[in-house]
Amino acid sequence: MFVSQSTIASECPDVLKFMKRKLNSQETVNLCEAYKDKAILFVNTASKCGFTPQFEGLESLYSQYKDKNFMVLGFPSNDFNQEYNDEGKTAELCELTYGVKFPMFETISVKGDDADPLYRLLAKKANTIPKWNFYKYLVDRELVHALDQRLGAAGRIGFKDDVGASPERRKEALSIVFYGDRQGG
Repeated sequence: MFVSQSTIASECPDVLKFMKRKLNSQETVNLCEAYKDKAILFVNTASKCGFTPQFEGLESLYSQYKDKNFMVLGFPSNDFNQEYNDEGKTAELCELTYGVKFPMFETISVKGDDADPLYRLLAKKANTIPKWNFYKYLVDRELVHALDQRLGAAGRIGFKDDVGASPERRKEALSIVFYGDRQGG
């Protein structure tokens, strides 16, 4: 069965109507095609931040739930002056130091006049901009929640409910619980 691109686009949540380049690569990803019908945790990351160890917990969360319609998407940002200017160094830190397997994308701006259109839309829908590195937006269809960067210390992130539910049920049932200390910076 053939489905037109306009049909696919109309079924896609606004926050997924973007093409993004993978970290340290020329390959691009159509977010709608890749992640439609999934709950997604968008995270603006930084390699030289007190919160950088959260990569471990985020990877654990991704590994545990990736087969249950849940994704973690990382977007490095230097808006808080704690990211390398070299995507190769960022990719190396993610892969070698923290074993990150969840999708990481190009370095972008997440706040201010230079904010990437994706992050501008996330901020508008959640009614808040990232306050620091590792700020999180939980997206399930058109529902967007902002989650404080201080929550979710490495290894203490888990789901309260099953994310494998149908998209309709997930909208009501998905609840992320972030355990952990409020340290870092």
